[in-house]
Amino acid sequence: MSNSADETVRDFSGPLATEILGALRSIQQDHRLLTTTIDGIAGRVNLLAGIKQVQDGAREEEGRFDSSTAVTPENSTALDRDVTVGLPGPSTLPDLLDASKENESQQEASNPIANRRSSTTSRIILTTYPGQAGIDPIILNWGHKDPAQRGPVVVTRSQSTLRRRNGMRFFKIYMSPLSLWRLVDRLRKPLLVAIGAHGGSYSIYHALAVASNNLDVDHRPDFTDTEPAASLGPFPQWADSKKIVSMDPLGHLAPWLFRDFIDQENVDIRPTIAITKAHMKLPELEQSVKLGRLVPDGKICLNGSGELAVTKFAIEPCWFLPGVAERFGIDEGVLRRSLFENTGGSFPELITRGDIKVFLPPIGGLTVYCFGDPAKMSDPSSRLALRVHDECNGSDVFGSDICTCRPYLIFGVEEAVKEAQNGGSGVVIYFRKEGRALGEVTKYLVYNARKRGTDRASEYFKRTENIAGVKDMRFQALMPDVLHWLGITKIDRMLSMSNMKYEAIVDQGIPIHERVELPDELIPADSRVEIDAKIHAGYFTTGKVMDMSELSNIQGRAWDDVDVSSYARLGPSSAMLTTEPHEIALAERFHGDWSLAHVDQLALTGTVTRVWIRFDTSQ
Repeated sequence: MSNSADETVRDFSGPLATEILGALRSIQQDHRLLTTTIDGIAGRVNLLAGIKQVQDGAREEEGRFDSSTAVTPENSTALDRDVTVGLPGPSTLPDLLDASKENESQQEASNPIANRRSSTTSRIILTTYPGQAGIDPIILNWGHKDPAQRGPVVVTRSQSTLRRRNGMRFFKIYMSPLSLWRLVDRLRKPLLVAIGAHGGSYSIYHALAVASNNLDVDHRPDFTDTEPAASLGPFPQWADSKKIVSMDPLGHLAPWLFRDFIDQENVDIRPTIAITKAHMKLPELEQSVKLGRLVPDGKICLNGSGELAVTKFAIEPCWFLPGVAERFGIDEGVLRRSLFENTGGSFPELITRGDIKVFLPPIGGLTVYCFGDPAKMSDPSSRLALRVHDECNGSDVFGSDICTCRPYLIFGVEEAVKEAQNGGSGVVIYFRKEGRALGEVTKYLVYNARKRGTDRASEYFKRTENIAGVKDMRFQALMPDVLHWLGITKIDRMLSMSNMKYEAIVDQGIPIHERVELPDELIPADSRVEIDAKIHAGYFTTGKVMDMSELSNIQGRAWDDVDVSSYARLGPSSAMLTTEPHEIALAERFHGDWSLAHVDQLALTGTVTRVWIRFDTSQ
């Protein structure tokens, strides 16, 4: 028996084992391929479901207009050829358009340089005007529930798309008086123009890539297998032009929803939203698992290292200018002029085109991190925990302790995960508004002024206003748009102390049932200046609100202060205590295992650093 068993072991460790392992690897490879194929099919199913839901929702209100008024490549180019519907400009302009197009086509055919596709052209189009010859825009009716009536956002300045960017158009049409009346009734709503560029602030890098011949000016994206990884909506808010004014609610479906324009008319239509799935690893969450605050469930919190499963939504800004102006309580003309003048005149069509209504600004966008089932975000019967977070590179990424940004971000993620594990939904929304939207350069200048001064909480906002002229430029008025897009109708736990965020959300008709402040033990010592000043200015707290005299006693750490962590690891070595500036040595000889030194207090006297240490040898 023993010899037989030994022979079996020897056989299994030889060619048989190799054959079995090879078969297992083949099965694993086939499984990966099958999983990838299934994921691709699921993406297409989600896409088709999303498009169908949008279209089905539009059909519910189809009674007002017949199909002859839908925007399609066929009737968008010219609805017919007999009756002229007058919009601003001369009544003979349609004929001039046709003549102009024919003339330009002849010129381009006779000029080989015009047909060459390179990063530069012989003509620079600085701006356009309403009714200008050669302009043949696709209609964009912002806020319309029917995608065919609303139309796509078209902004790309490629040769085939430049003249088709959204705008007011002239039509030569032939139809019955009733159909004509329906068309005119539809045209009473403003036909809109879209300008700007895809990519937000990254559009400048796109321009640089074209200029340096690293990117073909006529490159078109291949959207194969890029469909949204999760289905979302549609929600009634998508068709409300007052609730969503800073993003395109159809941005995640655009290349597929308006595919006919791409295929039949060679129009460059791109998404402004992408949806994917990922895993998230944050070192603090591993500690949360060890301390029992997070419990791995294999679905949301995947394992003992605190690894999380998350659905992510990347969103680029797309502004409906009348709605943005109304949200801020200003005149649209004032907004246009300010955008034009304060971007160095980069977008002259804001001034020259009175019909410009949609603008893709060159600013940062936002990312939504959803923990749990995305469908539960819009389910009024499911609880929702939400953290709205504005970018802080120094703290969020590199751990600076001068503010509470990373601690609150981590706390928000942890609480969002807990809510999702309890059967609800947890959401963290990350906006690119570095340094309260003042920028990192301004923020660091403020840091310099603070640290070279007394850095007291009573002077916190004054330092910013002295440099920037304003203490905050995040202007949360546009922030709730993404909540409307996600279908969120109430917030059970708002993981934010900001009064501006709270007021912006509530003003948009979304109730907040509970506000959750950052636990005091998570606030870094040097960030007390920031958080106490903000609480005095209106931030939510269940604790004490200091007056100005008390704030003057809250002082931050100076640059030369040595920030010794609560615990310092010591080894069996000989060290000494020094009074040299900026240096600390822990003095004690240990014979045995490593021990922990606990810092009781830290004092500064002139340029001499003195440290008192209590040694805990029990660990």
